Parts: sequence; structure tokens; C-alpha cells
Amino acid sequence: MYAGVDPVTGKDSYLSESTRDEKKIPEIRSRLLAKVDRQRNAATKATLAYTLDAWMEVHEAGESTLDDYRALIERTIAPALGDVPVSKIGAHALERFYAQLRRCRARCNGKPFVEHRAADPHECRSVQHRWRPGRPSAKSQAEHDCVVAQCKVVECADHVCKPLSAATVRKVHFIISGALAAATRWDWIASNPATEAKKPKQTAPQPKPPTSEEAVRIVAAAWDQDEDWGMLIWLKMVTGARRGELLALRWQDVHLGEGVLEIRRSFTQRRGKAREKDTKTHQMRRISVDPDTIDLLQQHQRRCQSLLEQLGIPYNESAFVFSYEPDHGRPCNPDGISHRYAKMCAGLNIASHLHTLRHYSATELISSGVDIRTVAGRLGHGGGGTTTLRVYTAWVAQSDRQAASILANKMVRPGATPPGTSGQDS
Repeated sequence: MYAGVDPVTGKDSYLSESTRDEKKIPEIRSRLLAKVDRQRNAATKATLAYTLDAWMEVHEAGESTLDDYRALIERTIAPALGDVPVSKIGAHALERFYAQLRRCRARCNGKPFVEHRAADPHECRSVQHRWRPGRPSAKSQAEHDCVVAQCKVVECADHVCKPLSAATVRKVHFIISGALAAATRWDWIASNPATEAKKPKQTAPQPKPPTSEEAVRIVAAAWDQDEDWGMLIWLKMVTGARRGELLALRWQDVHLGEGVLEIRRSFTQRRGKAREKDTKTHQMRRISVDPDTIDLLQQHQRRCQSLLEQLGIPYNESAFVFSYEPDHGRPCNPDGISHRYAKMCAGLNIASHLHTLRHYSATELISSGVDIRTVAGRLGHGGGGTTTLRVYTAWVAQSDRQAASILANKMVRPGATPPGTSGQDS
């Protein structure tokens, strides 16, 4: 049954159905006509890979988000479903795919095999000599003990199943669903099967912020290393701002007289490309800071101005607050900041990464009785506190128990002696 011209290939498209019963031919013909008329069958033979590419061209998201999507498409989705026409993808196929990823990201069949490190012919076990033969050095040409010289042994390892996390599988589902939704809008398919597929449950977040004692040690260690580094870690703790938001801070955003920081932008650096962009929620927010933080920021500003004077560079309000450049014209590298923090905490024997300081700020505020909307506003969470509640439920419950104790302490149990009385008649 002719179904029109394929919008992707430009070729004629046909629908087909077979039967061994000649009497059913009129019924099949009517059914195929109905499919064509109501566009209930795909008008294209576009594959999922082609659809994903077309969707990525028009999908609006941050550059870092798009990079993550491209990586998942290339590494996970395309090898499994890329060659499948979108017209043949159903909810059952998607659910089977998600189940495979939850068992093993390589979608293995459960049988043992060797994960080769290269597709070309190679030796599965080789030694990378520290002193390679043939180098113009008597020491390298001489025979040596590989153990003593600490030569590196490289070999292909046996496969070990590593499941994808539920959060990553949900992201895979979002990508496929977005592409199929676009295919539906473009009349390539009649409906989006991803809307019917059951996606993995969202696991409850379990943030592990440093304890108060660990936070004191972290700040002290940062200040011992470098005053500017200590200021960055301090501000990260007291504001709970995201890494990129703090690095994008300019002095014109710091209002020391008012005791307010304006979070307007975020700084990212991906694949060697640095750029400023909107905040995650695309909204500017103002964060109040305490007098001690204002004093520390003033000292930090004076250090920056003093350095610029020594270099003969005029001070500019548009300079970045945190920078390794002499003129503060470029923010610190975000990944470098995270690596430095992780290395510092490892030296302190504290299991922590930079983002946990955001959790630390939130949990300390909630545990101290600060309302959720205020905490959400400081963190830049959208949804009026919905995200804050979902992530920090445990600490909300803790604050709720504290509230119950406060009320109970102000009451007098029936039959108990009121405070301030001896319990005897005068």
C-alpha cells in the first residue's frame, strides 16, 4: 500500500501486510488504507540514530548537558538501537533495553569474556619497559629487572559486569523519549512509545556532607595552603553556591556595603572551551553574607588590588573574584578547583568532594531551623523548594523532631508538677 514519500530518504514509502487467506485481503486493504489516512504508521524509515541526530540539532540545553547527551548516545544508545527504524521501536523493546543496562552497561549475555582494550590485532599481555631497548642510553640498553625498574604490565582483563545507575538509565530514557517526541511532531511516527515504557524508579538522593568537625579541618587546611584558596572554600561553605557560579563572580557582583552577593552567571570549561552562561535555573539571585564573610572578602579584595598595583595593572570592577591570572581577567579552571579540593581532603583523610560543601551548607541551615523556601532560595533550587525537600528529606525530618521537642518542653504533662513550684500547698 503506497504511503507517500519518505521525508528523510525522498523515496516512495509502502506499507505491507501478508496473509495466507485470500478472503482477508479486503480487510487488510481497509486496515492499511486507514493507517495511511490517519498516519498511524510511520511515514519514514528513519533510524533512531538519524532521529537522535536530528533532535540534537534542535534541542535547547546547556553546552555541558548536550555534551553529556552526546556521550550517552555514542556510548550507550546508538550501539544498541541506533540502526532500528523508529517505526519499529516499542515500549517493550525500550523496557528490555533499560533492564539490560541495569544488569550490565555492556549488555553482556552473562557468559565470561575478555574485554580487549583495542579492536585491532594486539598482544593481550604486554610489558611497557621503563627503560626501552634501543634508546641512546647505556642504562636503557642494559638488561634490567622489570620488578625493580617498575615496568608497567598492560593486559586485557576479564569482563566484570558494571550496571548503569538508575539515574543514568533515566537520563537515557529522557534522551530517547525526547527524540521520539520530536519524531511524533514531525509526523515520522504516529505516537511516542517512550511515554508508555516504564522507566527506572528515581532513587532517593543520599547526600553525605562533611561533619562540622570535618568542615573546620577543611577550612583550616585550605587557608594554610593559600589565602585565596581558603577564601574560595569558605565562600563555598557559607553560600552553598554551585562551583561555576562562584567562579563566575565578578567584583561588581559583590556588594560589601549591603552584605549581598549577586549570582548572575555560571562559568564552565568543556573540551578546552571556556564560556559564561546563565545559572542553572536561568535566574539571578541575591545571597546575604554574614559580617565575618564580608570582612574576609574585603581582605581578599585588598590583596587583589595590591597585586594589581605591583604589576601596574589598573583595578577593574569587572575582574573575577577568583582567578589565577595576574589581572584576574579569567576565572579559575573548574575541574582544577575540584581536583585540588579532592587532593586536599584525601590528605586530611576526609571522604569529600567539592559539591558536598553545597550539601553541608543546606544541611546546616535546615538543621538549625531555617525554613525550606529560604534554603532553596540560597541554593538556587527551582520549584519553590520541591528539589530541596526531595534531596534533604532526612534533615527536614531531623528539624521536625527538634520542633516537636521545643513544643513539648514548653508544655506540662498532666499530673506533673509545674516548673517553679514545690508541689506542696502553701
